[in-house]
Amino acid sequence: MKFGLKKALSSVALVGALFSATGYAAEPAIDSILSSGELKVCFEAGYIPFEMKTKDGRFIGFDIDIAKHMARSIDVKFVPVNTAWDGIIPALQTGKCDIIIGGMAITPQRNLKVMFADTYIEIGQTVLIKSELEGKVTSFRDLNDPKYRLASQIGTTGAQAAKKYFPKATLDLFETSADAVLQVANGKADAFVYDLPYNALYASQHKDTVVHLDQSFTYEPLGWAIRQNDPNFLNFLNNYLVQIKKDGSYDRIYDKWFKSDAWVDSIQ
Repeated sequence: MKFGLKKALSSVALVGALFSATGYAAEPAIDSILSSGELKVCFEAGYIPFEMKTKDGRFIGFDIDIAKHMARSIDVKFVPVNTAWDGIIPALQTGKCDIIIGGMAITPQRNLKVMFADTYIEIGQTVLIKSELEGKVTSFRDLNDPKYRLASQIGTTGAQAAKKYFPKATLDLFETSADAVLQVANGKADAFVYDLPYNALYASQHKDTVVHLDQSFTYEPLGWAIRQNDPNFLNFLNNYLVQIKKDGSYDRIYDKWFKSDAWVDSIQ
């Protein structure tokens, strides 16, 4: 009996030490947000129209407006944390931000590393092709051919989709979506694989250089990501999402960024 009790107490001490070592898992994020008075939000500026940087250095977009609204709803300050996409989950895990609100698709691989709140918007992958291919490439399926060179952004679901659906084509990956899509506009790639909202807007602004094949060939729910083992924060986020979808706030923000291009001239 004494041995069993001693062993049990040792296990409790070990668990306590592990929580102490991980630090961020020990305290619900919502508690630290309220005590600091700041909501630190990770995203990567450049994902149109979700998060972008204006010519005068401000961050704007669909996700940015939601994050600001979220911060106001609990009387804290919105703190933007612009982060390279390939390091955004490590930034969350190490406490550089409290949440990722950055157009992140919910995938099984990511879900092993973070917790996702309920889906806040659904999108899919489409392709932009160079104008010379109009009429020759009429479906995304046509691009699965060794003669085609594709471009996408490293670490994105666009890159994953390109590898899965176009294994016969050559795929070049770039650090940013802007660099990747430029390959098609400059004739260095035949097609760009990326999210529908981004591609639709880019095509509307570059009608002379690209053609949008706007049939989505993937289903991608986007979610807000937080650190593991934080049910309190998750509960807040899911209830917050229900609230803004019911009171009209979500629709107002959505219409601003997806049904209007009044903001386009302000971005870089």
